[in-house]
Amino acid sequence: MKKILLATVALAALAAPAAAADLAARPTYTKAPVAAPVPTWTGFYLGAFGGYATTENGGILSPKGGFVGGTAGYNFQSANWVYGIEVDAAWADIKDSFAFGGAAIGAKIDATGTVRGRIGYAFNNVLLYSTGGYAWADNKLTLSAAGLSASDSQLLSGWTVGAGAEFLIAPKWSLKAEYLYKSFGGKTYFNGVVPTGELNLHTVQVGVNYHF
Repeated sequence: MKKILLATVALAALAAPAAAADLAARPTYTKAPVAAPVPTWTGFYLGAFGGYATTENGGILSPKGGFVGGTAGYNFQSANWVYGIEVDAAWADIKDSFAFGGAAIGAKIDATGTVRGRIGYAFNNVLLYSTGGYAWADNKLTLSAAGLSASDSQLLSGWTVGAGAEFLIAPKWSLKAEYLYKSFGGKTYFNGVVPTGELNLHTVQVGVNYHF
């Protein structure tokens, strides 16, 4: 029995270095790290925004005030360049009034919107862009005197240019900040009796978009 045990121990002692050498010679495999997906701006999006507008020209009336609305758009990305189109519309409270003697005149933009192209450069989840296109606004002029008042609304058409920055904060959500300059031509109100000059607005707005 003792001889058998001694032989077993000896064989185990001889086999151990060989097994260790065999394990050392075997190649080891490690799981390759999974690269994080590169953000893409391509696709359709919907959003909401709000902001403030001031008037450039210092005439008798210089409307200013806030607005809030919604937007829809589509982006196409090629390498780092991003191209797109965006449409927005907003309820507005951009107004001013002027009193003289017993009379007063007031103007109020109660709705505004744009149809714009966008072109920008993406730094992964940050998009810097310029934009421009068509702008419209619904403007109401009010005249009052001797306790009586009359109002007339006209649709103003014009153009807009601006720039902005947008940030992807989650796979489907982004935040943006944008400046737009809007220029509208003059209109006549009350069947051509009261003309108005050109109206130019500076607008600053922030918003959030959901990307599909």
